[in-house]
Amino acid sequence: MPAERLHLVRHGEVHNPERVLYGRLPNYGLSEDGRGMARAAAEYIAGLDRPVTSLRCSPLQRTQESAEPFTEIFGLDPVIDERVIEPTNVFEGTRMSRSLRNPLNWWHLRQPSIPSWGEPYASVSERMEEAMNSAWHETDGGDIVIVSHQAPIWITHLHVAGLRLRHDPRTRRCALSSVTSFERVGDVWREVGYAEPAATGGAVDVGAV
Repeated sequence: MPAERLHLVRHGEVHNPERVLYGRLPNYGLSEDGRGMARAAAEYIAGLDRPVTSLRCSPLQRTQESAEPFTEIFGLDPVIDERVIEPTNVFEGTRMSRSLRNPLNWWHLRQPSIPSWGEPYASVSERMEEAMNSAWHETDGGDIVIVSHQAPIWITHLHVAGLRLRHDPRTRRCALSSVTSFERVGDVWREVGYAEPAATGGAVDVGAV
């Protein structure tokens, strides 16, 4: 039988003292507070008293570290899935506030509906749905946890809700270590819950857009 519920979990706070947009860059791991946030997410899902039988995450360091509390609590080794990775972004490694003041970079902002600065929203939506479908059908009962990133999770929310994918990244409802939950009825996904179990008020790095 297939799985029963799928939880998309955002990673915890990243140690990012230079405040750059890190995107897919290597060596960006969790801060000390970020590790606490990741544990809060794992403990929240454990508190739902539902069996978790599958754990997956993106290949980036911050998601793998955010999956560690789930391994400890549920005894599952995470499966790395490239399809749930952060989208590409031409501004990786820069501070957005500085980059946007440079007229040479304005060309990348010409089509925000795609967006023209990185991977198309439609591409992100397609690969996320593929990853969710695979996890659902490959899991024999119980719940699935996929540790991913803000943009893929929010784009999945928009797609499942039937909303347009174009959006202002500043409006995303996807806090650090938040949990967005889905169920599948037939071939249709539906969102069934959203929670912010981690205290994030003191976070220094809330995620690049």
